[in-house]
Amino acid sequence: MWYKNILETIGNTPLIQLNKITKHLPCTVLAKVDYFNPGNSIKDRMALKMVEVAEKEGKLKPGGTIIEGTSGNTGMGLALAACVKGYKCIFVTTDKQSKEKADILKAVGAEVIVCPTNVAPEDPNSYYSVAKRLAKEVPHSFHCNQYDNLANRLAHYESTGPEIWEQTEGKITHFVCTAGTGGTITGTAQYLKEKNPNIKIWAIDVYGSLLTNYFKTGKIDMGFVHPYISEGFGEDFVPLNYDMSVIDYFEQVTDRDGAIMARRIAKEEGMFCGYSAGSCLQGLMQLKDSLQKDDLVVCVFHDHGSRYVGKIYNDQWMMERGFLDVKTFKDLVAGRGTQKLITLNSNQTVEEAIALMKKYDIENIPVFNVNENIGAISEGGLFDKILNDASIKQQAIESIMEKPYPEVAFETPVERLSQFITKENGAVLSKDESGNYHIVTKYDIIQGLVK
Repeated sequence: MWYKNILETIGNTPLIQLNKITKHLPCTVLAKVDYFNPGNSIKDRMALKMVEVAEKEGKLKPGGTIIEGTSGNTGMGLALAACVKGYKCIFVTTDKQSKEKADILKAVGAEVIVCPTNVAPEDPNSYYSVAKRLAKEVPHSFHCNQYDNLANRLAHYESTGPEIWEQTEGKITHFVCTAGTGGTITGTAQYLKEKNPNIKIWAIDVYGSLLTNYFKTGKIDMGFVHPYISEGFGEDFVPLNYDMSVIDYFEQVTDRDGAIMARRIAKEEGMFCGYSAGSCLQGLMQLKDSLQKDDLVVCVFHDHGSRYVGKIYNDQWMMERGFLDVKTFKDLVAGRGTQKLITLNSNQTVEEAIALMKKYDIENIPVFNVNENIGAISEGGLFDKILNDASIKQQAIESIMEKPYPEVAFETPVERLSQFITKENGAVLSKDESGNYHIVTKYDIIQGLVK
């Protein structure tokens, strides 16, 4: 058996049990891992459905252009459909989205226009407004409008919901999903609630989105809206795809907690997921006290981590935003005050090197010529050489020095420093913001990791 085209591989994604992160929960937690779709996200389902419905209604005709405002994943699904069906694509996205997403869309033949994030939806420069304008200007085009196009939630009513029901043999008690366009959570919830009205539907939102307050009050209050970093969910308006009556509860998650949980999923469960998957599971963990022994929970893992390698899976990006409490080279040397690095020059003698080691109780000394790092002297290396020839004490260290210690960035995480420490190499160097050199040894790293 084979598939006639890539679109036939959409759906029927696996349901995988989580074991480590959820081990203290009283129930079973399963992940609906939708990065197994060909476009690596759950958005493939609704993208194809929107195109099929548009074709059926005569809104999208051969040779036409698909236009959409997208954070990246919907665009990928639409691009796959366009490749197979022969359409052009123009996608409008925001500058908040990862560069990888835009690059992937371009790779599959789409034109990508980037708009500012921090503007109101009605602003002419917002990605909502630009998409609408292009739909009027580009001949034979169709604006999918995933937010208000009910084919979005229909896709999940017809596929995601039935798959989860069948895969759990109707035993599901809770469905947990991040809230964005409303299509996934509403369509899936509509199906599951028809099968069993007692199934709890928990929506996970981000701080800075207005959806949670709207769910609670039925009112749109822009006072709850502020910029957030999380991608793929949360809104500053209420899309038509929502049917709040099928949702039982909204829980909000911080940008930081969602990002950290995504990294935990990759490291502890072996699933390389995107930002929204981390937020989805984090939201569930925040609601753990509402779970019971016999519950069967399904969380949606929406997309693949490859879209976020420059963001949540990048230590520097995480640290710059205060999301990652990681000790760095800078932290290890912070307590030394104004203490200067002890160095040697290549013309000094071995005897002088030994005297410095004894005076300062150190085992590793870098060798510099002016400001150039050219070599190193270590206690272990000297020990071996002096045992073989005691006369080398009077020689210049240039003749017996070891390779120079490797140099790293001042913000390099401690865990990464350990990669440079070997039997032959006992230290690492780095320059601070003022251009001064500092040294970190194996002992420093051990001390830094245990504190």
